[in-house]
Amino acid sequence: MTSHAVDAEITTARNPVSALRRLRRHPLGLAGGLLLLLIAGFCFLGPLLHPTNQTDVDLLNAALPPGPGHPLGTDTNGFDVLGRLMAGGQVSLQIGLLAALFATTIGTVYGAVAGLAGGVVDGFLMRLVDVMLSIPFLFFVLILSARFHANTLSLSLVIGGFSWLLSARLVRGEVLTLRVREFVLAARVMGASRRRIILTHLIPNALGVIIVNITFQVADAILVVAALGFLGFGTTYPTADWGSQLASGVTYISADYWWLIYPVGGCIVLTVLALNLLADALRDAVGRRAD
Repeated sequence: MTSHAVDAEITTARNPVSALRRLRRHPLGLAGGLLLLLIAGFCFLGPLLHPTNQTDVDLLNAALPPGPGHPLGTDTNGFDVLGRLMAGGQVSLQIGLLAALFATTIGTVYGAVAGLAGGVVDGFLMRLVDVMLSIPFLFFVLILSARFHANTLSLSLVIGGFSWLLSARLVRGEVLTLRVREFVLAARVMGASRRRIILTHLIPNALGVIIVNITFQVADAILVVAALGFLGFGTTYPTADWGSQLASGVTYISADYWWLIYPVGGCIVLTVLALNLLADALRDAVGRRAD
């Protein structure tokens, strides 16, 4: 095979332009992406328009209903709920993104190595993944988050450290189909090392699957953070996350403090919904391209 034929095959395999065009024709995916941008803007740009004190407790203004100065009222510690939602959203989105990147990086390399190696090596590596998948995920995350000081970085590492297994299986399956393609065979004939094949040919051509997986991973990580915070194992004061906010609001549900429950619950639902809609659209675009 000539070098021009190899380049043409690589271009056809990657070809992200056609996938992006199909994504633009996916209304739900576009709605999810727009909603996600609005949520990110609310969390990271909102504090510039509505600055609040999220450090000092103000019991004199505790549990105030929505009104002037506090559009969503205050919580039982006197913190402005709207400002708390923004701060909690920053933490939740940061943990979700960091955990997804960490998990996808490990899973991508692991799955690519297993898929390219094949044979006994592939069997051993994937059986190891199967064993680890049998371990209760939330149970070990709870233990580790209780053992170590819970902050943005530690929670990202803990969640990502248990989330890379599915990424590894997805990438390995993609690599199994890519390794018999002509451009990979040509690279082997030309003497390319396994490292070069993985980094230059396999991972870039599996990028569509990897991007879709990252989107789902972010959504899953946000739900895990919310679950940990709700169970009391989330970030600690003065850092706030949506799960801990929801837990404190549910405590006062009998007092009809609705502004402590529905806004934060809505933020979690809308964020995960936006990510899932975007991920489904990306998956459809990538899947059609592959077909």
